[in-house]
Amino acid sequence: MSTLKVDNLLNAAGNESPISVPGAAKAWVNFNGTGTIAIRDSYNISSLTDNGTGDYTISFTNNMANGNYAVAGAARFNDYINSTVMRVVSLAGLGTLAQSMSSSSVRVSTNYSNGGIEDVQVVCVVVFGD
Repeated sequence: MSTLKVDNLLNAAGNESPISVPGAAKAWVNFNGTGTIAIRDSYNISSLTDNGTGDYTISFTNNMANGNYAVAGAARFNDYINSTVMRVVSLAGLGTLAQSMSSSSVRVSTNYSNGGIEDVQVVCVVVFGD
């Protein structure tokens, strides 16, 4: 069996290219969703937009082939009154599928179990697609 080891994977133009392996994440991001939002770490993410409380648009550096990709995520809110409590909130798409997922971006919200939307300290989103 042969082993291929590389430091960088470049496309024909000499630029970094998203990995084209079936099942591999095409984009992911971990960001602070409170105050001035900020990316902690990411892959294939060009920017974030804060659309309001718990409402974010995540833009891709390299577009997906279409808006028919899969999005998974989780978010965490730390309760500052009782610092030992961690609430886990869900990640949901805003609007219809066509409104929240395009080839260039995905719009997500962070929702608490009571249905309310809120800003949270940790938002993690992963995208699988073409």
